[in-house]
Parts: sequence; structure tokens; C-alpha cells
Amino acid sequence: MKLAVIGLGRMGLNMALRLARGGHSVTAYNRTPEKTKEAQKEKGIQGAYSLKELIDSLDAPRVVWLMLPAGEVSQNHIDELKLILKAGDIIVDGGNSHYKGDITRAEELKKYGIMYVDAGVSGGVWGLNYGYGITAGGAEEAFKIIEPVLKTLAPEKGYLYCGAAGAGHYVKMVHNAIEYGMMEAYAEGFQILKASPYSDNFDLKKIAGAWNHGSVIRSWMLGLLENAFEKDKGLSAIQGYVQDSGEARWALKEAVDSGVAADVIAASLFKRFNSRQKDVFANKITAALRNEFGGHETAKADEQIKTDSASAGSAKHSGRNDEKPR
Repeated sequence: MKLAVIGLGRMGLNMALRLARGGHSVTAYNRTPEKTKEAQKEKGIQGAYSLKELIDSLDAPRVVWLMLPAGEVSQNHIDELKLILKAGDIIVDGGNSHYKGDITRAEELKKYGIMYVDAGVSGGVWGLNYGYGITAGGAEEAFKIIEPVLKTLAPEKGYLYCGAAGAGHYVKMVHNAIEYGMMEAYAEGFQILKASPYSDNFDLKKIAGAWNHGSVIRSWMLGLLENAFEKDKGLSAIQGYVQDSGEARWALKEAVDSGVAADVIAASLFKRFNSRQKDVFANKITAALRNEFGGHETAKADEQIKTDSASAGSAKHSGRNDEKPR
């Protein structure tokens, strides 16, 4: 079928390529024309250099799939599109938008007769070859119209209609929150391995590979970690600064509002916050308090201090606690 893809970033461009290679006719548009020129080199992809040119290239019902940053950028494009699309046309938002915004958009677009689908898309840079997991919400009529597109984008059984507007992005939000927890569990486990008395003999790549064959913690993500260790054995070229894209924050708010305990997801999100800070003030407070009540050594701002983990470990194993009374 014919459709348009707006936003040719890391995922948008690969999705357009996968669709074209799957037999669909794609019109591609990007705010910067260089990406559009790159896309139209692929057989089956036509470039457009304005939204009007994009819409004029499509047949009714027109399907426009957005792969744009959530928030103002996506909203601005939708505000322009709703004035040039016709009743019966479909806008699909494949970015990581908040589900409450989807509900508002769907209601607004309904006034113009335009159907709206929120599509939570997973797969990252590997999606071109292996497919994208897609959870969709919005008008079921629109979902059925775009289903041939979903079948091409997703691997077998890899897409799902989840319900009314916002449902698709809600499921994706929770998916990403779970992802945070999984990543943190792997990270902490491998840090324990690296700090162990056997670390000189451990090959972390081989451990990841062994765990990924038959172990209950095997996963695609563990395979990606194996790849990372293959490229950089000690990850020495990578700074431990970890961003978050927002979904885990939203999921935690939903957990609070619903009275659901989400301890692991909360801890994994806060760990990301901590990774971006240098010489965290809260840690200064803890160090100062330990010094005040127990006389424990503190480090000056410009020096390192020897860890007391060895003595703490021996106290633990001997059943003693050598800290002074609190």
C-alpha cells in the first residue's frame, strides 16, 4: 500500500526501508532534506520536500506515519497535517508520546474526520533486519486499514491492537520501564563479577554467551551485551552516563497513582539519575554523618579514598559489626 513516513532518524529511515523492501510504496519526508535524499535512493521510496507535496503523493485514505521526537515537534507536524489531510485519512504516531496526549489528539483529529493511531514501536537499530514490535491503540477501523503495514514492519506475532486511543503507547511505556529494570539487573550482576576475586580470569563476553545458551536469564539483550564486550572488553571507551527517554518516569507516576509497588523500576531510574552527577551532594551528607558519629575516614574533594569494603566483608562473615553505636 501507499503511505508516508515523516522523520528519518535512526528508526524512521530503517522503517521506511523495510516497508519499501516489503513491497509498499513509501513517500519519505524529513525536516532536513539530506535525509530525504538518502532515503529516496532506495527503490520504492519517493522523496517529498514539503508536507503538501507529501500528502499530494498519496491516495485516499492517506496514511501518514510519524517517527518524530515526542512533544512539540510531533504536535507541530500534526497541527499542520490536520489542515491538509481529508476526512477518512489516518495519522500514526510511532514516537514515544505520552498516552494522555494521544487521547487529546484523537479527540481533536476526530473533529476533522481524521483517524489517529498511537503505535508503540520497539526494535531499535536492529529493526530493519529483524522487525519491530508494535503495540497499537486508537480507532480499530484505522488499525485494520494499516494492518498490512504492521505485518511488514513486525516479525511474526510481533504486533498487537491494544484498544482505544493511548493504549498502544501505554503498553510501550510499561515495556520501556521493564527494560530499565532488566538493564540494571544485568549491569549490577556484571559489576559484581568484575569486582570479584576471580575477575582477572573472568571473560565477561564468554560469561554473557554461556548464560545466553540455556540459562533462565538468557535474552536478546544479553546477546547485545556480549556484542558490546566483543567490541570493547572492559568497556573502557564508554562513560557511565545514562540518559532516560521519559517512559520510566511516566510508568512510575502511573504506579504511584494506581498504588502499585514498582521498586525495581524506581531503583533503575534513580540509578540513571545518579550516573549523570559528579560528587553527589547527598553522598557528601552520608560521608559527613559517618565521620561525625563513627569517626569514619572521609576523602577530600580532590582525592580518592581506599575503600573499606574488605573490612566490611570480613566483619560480615565473622558475624561482627565493628561500627560504633549510632
